[in-house]
Amino acid sequence: MEELKIRQKCEDMIEYGYKAVAQFPRSERHTLAADIKRSMLSLLALIITCNKRYYKKTTMQDLDVELDVLRSYIRLAMRLGFLPLRKYELWAGMLNEIGRMVGGWMKSARA
Repeated sequence: MEELKIRQKCEDMIEYGYKAVAQFPRSERHTLAADIKRSMLSLLALIITCNKRYYKKTTMQDLDVELDVLRSYIRLAMRLGFLPLRKYELWAGMLNEIGRMVGGWMKSARA
C-alpha cells in the first residue's frame, strides 16, 4: 500500500521540530520541549491509527484536537522567546499544511 502523504508530511515536521526544540534553553528541555515532542509523536500515532481504522470519525476528531494543541504549544514557545520568528513561521506553515490535509481527509470520510 502506498504511504500516506500526510504521514510523510508529519514525519518531516517532526524532524524539523526536533531540531528546533533542541535549541530551546536547558530549563525548558523537560517541560515545554518535552510536551511538544510528545504532541508531535502523538499526532503521528493518530495519523497511523486513523489510516488503519475502518471507522475513522472519532480518531480524526482526536487528530484534529492534537493538531490544535501542538499549534498552541508552538505559538507559546514563540511568545516566550524560545523559538525565533522565522522558525515559528516555517513550523506553523508545516502544521497548516497538515491541517488542510486532515480537513480534506475528514471531508472525504464523511462522503
